[in-house]
Amino acid sequence: MDQGFFLLFATVAVVAALMVVVARNPVHSALALMACFLQISAIFIMLEAPLLAVIQIFVYVGAIMVLFLFVIMMIDVREAVLQRFLPGGSLPTLVLLVLLGIEMLVLVLRSDRFSVVEPVATRDGDAIRQLSTTLFSDYLLPFEAASVILLAALVGAIVLARKESG
Repeated sequence: MDQGFFLLFATVAVVAALMVVVARNPVHSALALMACFLQISAIFIMLEAPLLAVIQIFVYVGAIMVLFLFVIMMIDVREAVLQRFLPGGSLPTLVLLVLLGIEMLVLVLRSDRFSVVEPVATRDGDAIRQLSTTLFSDYLLPFEAASVILLAALVGAIVLARKESG
């Protein structure tokens, strides 16, 4: 039963990830990305890693998606939809997707085990305590640096997208 749910969540995540690339409307692309993040969070729950699932939802679905939607709202969507991102037809993209799909299928069929991995954290919560202590003591500087970089990216997007008055 677990393997069936895993395959369901993984399939929906892959389809949502493909919709991120294929969708012409940036808002639809962002919503498909959010659906992909939620499916990955569900896989983390199946792996009995609730901390990773909550972090996935808070950081990616919450913060990053709000940032993406904020930038999408600041650009002129009607003009962006009319412009093609990749010049030429979609045949090279389709060929690349088919080759990647075949490669993934070969890797899955050649793997020895095709099952859900063992749980990451123990039931007593000690691993979560150790992870949080390590994150906020040993890795506090990279954690804060990442937040400053995200803030700089947000300010840069606001400056670039601002319309000049006059």
